Amino acid sequence: MDKLLIRGGRMLQGEVQVSGAKNAALPELCAALLTDQPVTLTNVPRLQDVATMLKLIRNMGVTVERHDDGMVRLNAGTLTLPEAPYELVKTMRASVLALGPLLARFGHAKVSLPGGCAIGSRPVDQHIKGLQAMGAEIAVEHGYMVAKLPAGRTRLRGARIATDMVTVTGTENFLMAAALAEGETVLENAAQEPEIPDLAEMLIQMGAKIQGHGTSRIHIQGVERLHSATHAVVVDRIEAGTFLCAVAATGGDVLLRNARADHLDAVIDKLRDAGAKVTAVPEGIRIQSAAPAYAHLKAQTFRTTEYPGFPTDMQAQFMALNAVSRGTSKVTETIFENRFMHVNEMVRLGAHIQIDGKVAVVEGVEKLSGATVMATDLRASASLVIAGLVAEGDTVVDRIYHLDRGYDRMEAKLRAIGADIERIS
Repeated sequence: MDKLLIRGGRMLQGEVQVSGAKNAALPELCAALLTDQPVTLTNVPRLQDVATMLKLIRNMGVTVERHDDGMVRLNAGTLTLPEAPYELVKTMRASVLALGPLLARFGHAKVSLPGGCAIGSRPVDQHIKGLQAMGAEIAVEHGYMVAKLPAGRTRLRGARIATDMVTVTGTENFLMAAALAEGETVLENAAQEPEIPDLAEMLIQMGAKIQGHGTSRIHIQGVERLHSATHAVVVDRIEAGTFLCAVAATGGDVLLRNARADHLDAVIDKLRDAGAKVTAVPEGIRIQSAAPAYAHLKAQTFRTTEYPGFPTDMQAQFMALNAVSRGTSKVTETIFENRFMHVNEMVRLGAHIQIDGKVAVVEGVEKLSGATVMATDLRASASLVIAGLVAEGDTVVDRIYHLDRGYDRMEAKLRAIGADIERIS
């Protein structure tokens, strides 16, 4: 099993090319299932979750071409099996995104209940309720969501869907299903993350009629058919935010090429308040920070919430920065109940962190000490890498298959800007 060996204490200098967003690529791969014509995606990141989704889509009979330059061409005109089996989706919660497109196009689908990171409950009941409001009959049988249209119906019908909670994947599923539904669908309490309007723009290129994407109310006027399109996956704001925290923690001067500052307002505001210099430039985002962090940065209290608030996917990485910044901070996690599993591993590195329910109290320390730590989920992995980059001596991060699910060759990108990091077996 691969591990990362990090020799800490180096400042970071240079440029990083930020990859396409995992959380945009996965629903957009599923959107290709809505048409029998070829769909081309560019800027698709090389990630384990993407590989799993492509394997799942191929298993359905879809023709897939993948190129080294990030291009993926899909033709779901050859799709013969509208089913997502447990064996292929047990490691990835995004598999639920196949349900809406398959049901909308074929009138029936069978999708396994999803797996993925052990960071808390991400219930699919909102997906089921929304699709039922559009006329689907859905039952959960033997670990599968089995969906079909009522006898005599050939299309889903438009509906007003108001979810009990803001759900990103739910909004994406409803967007895709409503694109082929009969009549108008209105999504209330819709998620506003940048990956949502990116998916909507792709669907519009395919012939969908969508208004209001990027707001909490989205209107979709269903059409009978969608057609071929080419779409570039939006840049990954969480990868960009992770590198911002890494540079702030180590000190240095790095340009994140193609990163979108307007997608990271909450994170950038906290970095600036901490004392780092973050600038939106035509090429992307530039961050400059002095070392050591404890002498120059002030720890920041924050609370995770839905976009445009502070993202839960950046909580662990910013906590790593707080751990080596001056002062005491409070980090409140409101999205997932088990998202402090990285704390015990950070403590092994010398961090001073205490947990009280949904709140972690972080007392900054002058230095961390290298140790062997274990990744527990995707973003926890990234936080341990950041901590290892700052720690004195050698840090070994085990179980980095979590990291590979969401970061495109992270160690190679870090090495290119001066980190002493390598993958070992």
